[in-house]
Amino acid sequence: MLCQMCGQHPATTHIKTIVNGKLTQAHLCADCAKKQGYGNLFADWGSGFGSLLSGFMGSAAPARQVTRCPGCGASFEDITRSGKIGCAECYHTFRGQLLPIIQRIHGTAQHKGKVPGSSALRVTDTNNKIVAVEETPLEEKKRLLKQAIETQDFERAAVLRDEIKELEQHG
Repeated sequence: MLCQMCGQHPATTHIKTIVNGKLTQAHLCADCAKKQGYGNLFADWGSGFGSLLSGFMGSAAPARQVTRCPGCGASFEDITRSGKIGCAECYHTFRGQLLPIIQRIHGTAQHKGKVPGSSALRVTDTNNKIVAVEETPLEEKKRLLKQAIETQDFERAAVLRDEIKELEQHG
């Protein structure tokens, strides 16, 4: 495509403007673009923006030491790129970088675990002592009802629902 102003050189600058909702396009060569005030943005800003840009590209930035996990050799960049932690030692090596990410994903960085659904015992933490407490018949029926619903065993769920109602009325 040739320059729309001079018609002699190839168009290297493409300008789109919208005025009062109307789109206009201009395809100009480098000389005509400069005459219109559309020079090379990076060249016109000189060393200020150019050096900043080269810093991002890596030419002006000094080489930095990359921290690697002593267990598997993964870097934090490897972990963020793959989305997978290399090994258990990575949690210790990259703790400061991983904690904010874990908190953002899970809502907390402290693991609380799950209560097993099939156990007849319930574990509670009382004054920093772990105590096993036996389920009451009502709690056991409610747990079994939840399991029946999850497995879509609705006949069993209906029987359990009736038993729960009876226990709640008499209990």
